Amino acid sequence: MTAREPLGALETAAALRSGQLDVHDLAEQALEAAHGIGQEAGAFAHILDDLTREQARTAAQRLEQAQRTGGEDDLAAEAPLLGVPMPIKDLTQIAGAPFEAGSAAMVGNVAAVTDGVAQKILDGGTLTVGKTTTPEFGLPGYTEPATGAPARTPWDPRRTAGGSSGGAAVAVATGIAPIAHGSDGGGSVRIPAACCGLVGIKPSRGVVSPGPHSTEGMGLVTDGVLARSVRDAAAGLDLIAGPQTGDYMPAPRSDVGYLAHLQGAGAQLRPLRIAVLREPLAAETDVHPAALRGLERALEVLRGLGHELFEIPAPFAPEDWTAFMPLWTVGAASIPLDAQQETRILELTRWLRARGRSYSGVDLARAFSGVQSLARRTLEAFAEFDVVITPSLAGPPAFPDTLQLADGGADFDAQRAFTPWTSTWNMLGAAAISVPIHREPLEGIELPFGVQLGAARHGEDALLMSLAAQLEAHDPWPLMPPQRHG
Repeated sequence: MTAREPLGALETAAALRSGQLDVHDLAEQALEAAHGIGQEAGAFAHILDDLTREQARTAAQRLEQAQRTGGEDDLAAEAPLLGVPMPIKDLTQIAGAPFEAGSAAMVGNVAAVTDGVAQKILDGGTLTVGKTTTPEFGLPGYTEPATGAPARTPWDPRRTAGGSSGGAAVAVATGIAPIAHGSDGGGSVRIPAACCGLVGIKPSRGVVSPGPHSTEGMGLVTDGVLARSVRDAAAGLDLIAGPQTGDYMPAPRSDVGYLAHLQGAGAQLRPLRIAVLREPLAAETDVHPAALRGLERALEVLRGLGHELFEIPAPFAPEDWTAFMPLWTVGAASIPLDAQQETRILELTRWLRARGRSYSGVDLARAFSGVQSLARRTLEAFAEFDVVITPSLAGPPAFPDTLQLADGGADFDAQRAFTPWTSTWNMLGAAAISVPIHREPLEGIELPFGVQLGAARHGEDALLMSLAAQLEAHDPWPLMPPQRHG
């Protein structure tokens, strides 16, 4: 496995099953990289050496048994990512492992339970490597935690890796792992995917259960996956998808997995009606010409594939987007912290919590209705289309000091301007995926620019990944940043 030709998640699993790779060697390589480039680039909040080596021993036993009995195909069906490094974000609990959520208020906290999505990843036989870096409580779209090194894109280490799944993106983009778990409440998988030149998918609401230890809450947040390829992202989503008893809003699960769909019916995608949305939604802001050139590049490919493209206006104005604010700020205010912990939080968190506490129960109820009404109107505007395409971000990976500001309100506004499209799909509950189709040099350094494909209806995750796979097949992106090509 080299920097020039990195193996993907599915390729790694196949090489382990065939004996071309040794799972113990792979675990040690991943841990060495995590302690090296991973620490330098801010990939990990906590590296879990002992757990990873234990997982490698268990995987080795299963692999050896399959190789002795000729059961490699059965093993591929039962555990398609067995032995593959797949770190878990430090907003998700693993019993006995640190769980600090990027906050000085949580330093020393150890999880007592394992969250359901983490359990699925562990049960899949993956190598955890560590808990990936997140900003404080996952609230901002950058990853500058109070507890460790910031996550920076390997394309230009002066720039943010995005957030809040910034550490997960760095772990994949630097080659430590071919796939990583993330979570997304306003773009937190797709923002770092765009900043780090990766694929990042936020599935439809209810596809991935938050149970049994968490709840759907306001319905904005879901777990997702970051990877280098669409096929690997589909395999990762297969691993974490599915309901838990008591889910408030479960999504129907297809008998055919997302990866199987890509390899079957999804490989013959019908012509789609695709809406092209250039106007920012969450803020009035300029869009960088390179981000628009990335959009045009994707449109050229889609047009050549026979899809119909339709330019559409923004379905709502930035001031309408503020219906989202009470939900987001009350969510921040509801994080259980005692008086001493309150003194240790960062300014953005403090501002969001103060803002959230200013709303009454009636205000929150009206906000729920407002967001639902806005989502309904938006989905009605999208109803005649299959997919909506936008730039992923308004510009290149940002310099951290343009986002993390001394004033919490200004910080939040800067994030809205940087990410004016992503949060809409959290409100809609429909799936969205960022793909790294474009690169362009700025000030002599090549940087990635993503486009976002947003489903126009709930539950169209498989269709969305099929379209992303078409883009990848007809205009493939580099698997690693150019600086790592040696």
